[in-house]
Amino acid sequence: MSWVAGKLAIIGWPVSHSRSPLIHNYWLAAQGLPPLYEAYPIDPKDDFRAALRGMADAGFVGANVTVPHKEAAFAAMDALSPAAQILGAVNTISFENGRLQGDNTDGDGFLAGLDAASQRGAPDGNWQNAPALVLGAGGAARAIIAALGRAGIDDIRLVNRTRDKAEALSGLAPHIAIGDWQDRAALADGCGLLVNTTSLGMTGQPPLEMPLDGLKSGALVSDIVYTPLHTPLLRAAQASGYIAVDGLGMLLHQAALSFEIWTGMRPHIDDKLRALLVTDLAEKD
Repeated sequence: MSWVAGKLAIIGWPVSHSRSPLIHNYWLAAQGLPPLYEAYPIDPKDDFRAALRGMADAGFVGANVTVPHKEAAFAAMDALSPAAQILGAVNTISFENGRLQGDNTDGDGFLAGLDAASQRGAPDGNWQNAPALVLGAGGAARAIIAALGRAGIDDIRLVNRTRDKAEALSGLAPHIAIGDWQDRAALADGCGLLVNTTSLGMTGQPPLEMPLDGLKSGALVSDIVYTPLHTPLLRAAQASGYIAVDGLGMLLHQAALSFEIWTGMRPHIDDKLRALLVTDLAEKD
């Protein structure tokens, strides 16, 4: 191995529920290394940059960042990747010779998950050759919209229950049309990709009411949550013959990109790891 192994972490508050330690320690074990990756809670009331300096002193070489700290991580960095600069948020930190380097792998991880699902479901299909409809305007939507723009989607349709929040994202990609929430079914007409980034359909939340009959044949329907893994939206998509993309795809692929940033090695996302995650979700949720 070409990297100097050191401690890794997922930073959040709370963070004990995170599946990141399971994922990264699986990949570390594949390299013959002990479980170096841990959950690292940081209270939002604490000095975030000081906490990061403490991590560096304690031997950490990298960290993922989850809610509510992605914007605080952005502000604390000494250097930022182009993706992090565009999004104003950091989900991957590298501790490099006393400097804090920030990146954001969420968008590219989402795209990689789509590609993997597309190849499994319709090897000859190409989700990039049709419009995309995104529901929601939170942090995940920001990363996904920017990534779709980089992927060359020239017709991105965005709706949110609060239209003003959607309009605030209109500069993230060259070709974004903002619509009203009540018009989401009409806006899905001809789309090859539908992405739900809202909380609707999550455990404890109301289901998402979203007709799918206007989507292009072979379209991908993505729900970025994984609790539950098979949301009502995804079950409806499968029943209608579309390709359902659950939230584990984005989770695993963004993690793989972080792992590569720290180690220089792209880990393999195999069926055994996915099965471990599915079992863990079933046991704890």
